[in-house]
Amino acid sequence: MHETLDDAALLIAELLASRWLPRRHPRVRQALIDADLWQTVQDRLALSGLRLIDNIHADHVCVALLRGAETTVFGETGLNANNNVRLPRDAVSLLVLLWSLIVLPKRERQAARAATAETDGQAEMFTAERPIPSAASVSPVVSYKALLADFGPQLGRKTRMDGNLKRLEAQGFILRKGDDISEGPLLDLLLDYDALAPRILEGALSDVLARARQQAESDASTTGTDPHTEGEH
Repeated sequence: MHETLDDAALLIAELLASRWLPRRHPRVRQALIDADLWQTVQDRLALSGLRLIDNIHADHVCVALLRGAETTVFGETGLNANNNVRLPRDAVSLLVLLWSLIVLPKRERQAARAATAETDGQAEMFTAERPIPSAASVSPVVSYKALLADFGPQLGRKTRMDGNLKRLEAQGFILRKGDDISEGPLLDLLLDYDALAPRILEGALSDVLARARQQAESDASTTGTDPHTEGEH
């Protein structure tokens, strides 16, 4: 006879089987509004050294190792992240670069759009809750050809970079469609924004981000689109 599973057990089972679930998934949506269910899921995962990762800037949730288990299980990753996958050093470098080119601009757009919505709503007597835009609607796309041209030599050239892109895609960090590289379900979940963003914005990659922003603005002026709304569906 099969034991009946409650909502927490079913959500955990689906997360472990799928690795990630969209926030719109019925059980995920229920957990996000039911504090008791959320805590039950977290408590049961913690018994196995795991925790549920949620981020309002991302479109998915996932399971990752508890902080206390990371070093024991995987050693020092150097990412200051909830990273529960083993990647070669050059793949980690590529991951951080793509995170910088995709997640940082995305969060800027989400913050700008949310601020605009809040300002527009101040004149209304009754305003509905305005969540920040979904990642899919504002997340920028990186050109594979441009990435190879700009960073190929530093990332092991074409053959090595192609192999690492396949690794990142298989792990759920990125999605690929033709020449386009876009945000995968885990890109804004398994890297610690608060730890990583200041290092990037104040470090060597700040120039890279500035050039990328200038290029986006240049492309937008040529096509007549707004770089803050580019990519919106």
